[in-house]
Amino acid sequence: MIYKIYQICVLAPVVVIVSAWAGTTMAVMCSISRHPDWWSTFASRWWARIILAAALIPVEVKGREHIVRDESYIYAANHQGAFDIFLVCGYLNVPFRWMMKRALEKVPFLGWGCKHAGYVFVDNSNPGESRRTYREAEQILLSGMSLMMFPEGSRTRTGNLMPFRKGAFALADEMHIPVVPMTINGSYAILPKGEKIKFIKRHKLTLTIHKPIYLDNSDALREECYRCILSDLKE
Repeated sequence: MIYKIYQICVLAPVVVIVSAWAGTTMAVMCSISRHPDWWSTFASRWWARIILAAALIPVEVKGREHIVRDESYIYAANHQGAFDIFLVCGYLNVPFRWMMKRALEKVPFLGWGCKHAGYVFVDNSNPGESRRTYREAEQILLSGMSLMMFPEGSRTRTGNLMPFRKGAFALADEMHIPVVPMTINGSYAILPKGEKIKFIKRHKLTLTIHKPIYLDNSDALREECYRCILSDLKE
């Protein structure tokens, strides 16, 4: 009960204030600065870290040594819940751009900031939009920037790993970009998808960064990424 009161009186105001700051900072500075990627990384990282700290959520990250900082990757993680985003933004500690659902563009402040930061809004409503999404992602990788995506496409309702979509793996195959699988544990316990009352539960978040996968076949790449993420996923 005390933690629920804390969420209403402390956490909720913090989320609103920090989200407004982060979204505005990203939108303004990414529009006028010569270093927009630095500003988007800075704002999103501290937005996420402040919210996790305010939520009193402990975090553990394993496997950072597998990442070469200046190399371009496609990062792929399982999607247990909303707190996956805070964990990756706050603690992956490398510059990247998100591939995210088109609906998130409408989120106050943050949608505005993400749009100016050059994030890819995924729209699979028709073949034309799918091709646009694919080409935007391709241009980001060609520029040397990394991409972050959830290959399941949406949050799991059961905590179990869902099948992976093919798009990002086809892109990795075409451009010969390695995929870095990442396993997220704990987010489902904090806030499962479908909860009617949006109170969270305190639970440790763990991000496990696996070794990059270099394969020239998109189906084999997708299967190996799935196996790798599943190997460290807790029940």
